[in-house]
Amino acid sequence: QVQLVESGGGSVETGGSLRLSCAAFGYAYSAYSMAWFRQAPGKEREGVAAFALDGRTTYAESVKGRSTISQDYAKNTLYLQMNSLGPEDTAVYYCAASPTNVRVGILAASRYSIWGQGTQVTVSS
Repeated sequence: QVQLVESGGGSVETGGSLRLSCAAFGYAYSAYSMAWFRQAPGKEREGVAAFALDGRTTYAESVKGRSTISQDYAKNTLYLQMNSLGPEDTAVYYCAASPTNVRVGILAASRYSIWGQGTQVTVSS
């Protein structure tokens, strides 16, 4: 069964850090494009960071410079390290996977067919 399981969310104060994890099960992890998305209440889901099959990373402008996406292929796990968090980062964070080599629109939700259940991140001011 293909499954993505996120963890690592929680409540932090402004300026804090979190590392989110996404464990993948049931498919050839290294053959999939992977990405992180987030959705705040009342807003559309937005792409945060993505890993293309060729190893290139892409970040949304809103998190560039303070977030790092990484992978551990031995553990089939995707990570998102987020630093200097602010209230605007409060959202449910999802990881997503695509069996295609996503290059165009790599931060578009429509490019991904496998989704995790999400993990809540709350940043207080």
